[in-house]
Amino acid sequence: MKRNNFRMMIYLLPLLLRSVTLPAQDSLLHFNTFLSAVGQHNLGYAAEKFNTGIAAAKVLSAKVFPDPELNMGVFDNGQRRMQLGYGFNAGLGYTLELGGKRRARISLARSEQELTRYLLEDYFRNLRADATLAFLQAMQQQRLHEVKQQAYEFMRALAAADSIRFRAGMITETDARQSAIEAGLLLNEAYGATADMQNARLQLNLLLGRFSGDTTLAVQGDFSRFTRSFSLPQLITEAQNSRADLLAALQQQDVSRKNLQLAKASRAIDLGLNLGINNVSVVTNVVAPTPSMNTVSAGISIPLKFSARNQGELKAATYDVQQQEVNARQARLQIQTEVTTAWTSYLAAGQQLRQFDTGLLEQARKVLDGRIYSYRRGETSLLEVLTAQRTYNDVQEQYADRLYRHAAALVELERAAAVWDIGF
Repeated sequence: MKRNNFRMMIYLLPLLLRSVTLPAQDSLLHFNTFLSAVGQHNLGYAAEKFNTGIAAAKVLSAKVFPDPELNMGVFDNGQRRMQLGYGFNAGLGYTLELGGKRRARISLARSEQELTRYLLEDYFRNLRADATLAFLQAMQQQRLHEVKQQAYEFMRALAAADSIRFRAGMITETDARQSAIEAGLLLNEAYGATADMQNARLQLNLLLGRFSGDTTLAVQGDFSRFTRSFSLPQLITEAQNSRADLLAALQQQDVSRKNLQLAKASRAIDLGLNLGINNVSVVTNVVAPTPSMNTVSAGISIPLKFSARNQGELKAATYDVQQQEVNARQARLQIQTEVTTAWTSYLAAGQQLRQFDTGLLEQARKVLDGRIYSYRRGETSLLEVLTAQRTYNDVQEQYADRLYRHAAALVELERAAAVWDIGF
């Protein structure tokens, strides 16, 4: 009777293995939906958008003319015994900017506004790539969780069969305990894989600008849709024409030149224009009686710009122009290096992934099935079954890793080349 129970368990073992699936998920998150939501709700990107409004406000601020000055006063001659009288005065002053200062300020503010736009584009370029990598990471952790869960379910079924086999007297207690220990170790790995999967899903919530302790939201995607054919010279040309960070570096050159123009304009003198009126009350003393009178005055004031002899600000602006020119050349070289590096990595990732197209995964599965069959018939040892199972698990994990690395390499290549056609 015990032998019959054992045989029934052994023959049910393949069915148990095939029936292993992930726990049912409450809902699925598709990549295109996720990426669209990131663009709308990511808090970092929302904060960066305010910079465009700030830059536009600075343009309006640069257009402001100097404010006029109104001054008023009263005076008393202080000779009440001689009745010399009192009076008041009022004046209006205005600073007339010369040298094109206002025009230079407006030009600088508009150049900085354009720089802000490029920086926002570059922020989104990196955010889009980072969000895609996070989604791919969640896909990979979900796949690894499935591998660990399947391995545990296999070993649990095998341990149950070995328990029956031991009671039937067909194997030693040591073999039965060994399979039970292996099942416990794989259960611990499954717990760790579950935590990694849940943490990867929490990172998606961060990118979506929200926090949710619910980790049952499963991601859905296809790792097979990341094969592309690129021409390296075309990618470099596209990157040097379209990368927002290079455009920002070139725009920074323009900002530096506009800042130099403003520094030169600021060295010009400004004229002060003033207009005033004075009123003196009647003087009634007997020595020099004088009727009340009004006087009007107008004039200009010319500052003595001794400070213009100090050329520190002008030299600093000149050096800044030269520095930004070097930075732009460095950015162009950096982009060329990044694209070439990412292209090489993508080709290598594709070559590694194609190693599994030769049937490596299927061969490992067949070896495991053969070991299980031989173990059922008593023709092989438990150690050989465990070795085959570990090999199969390793091959599955390596395959999942190569799928992720190949997809991530494409994301990095398209990030570097400023092209984007990823959707799955």
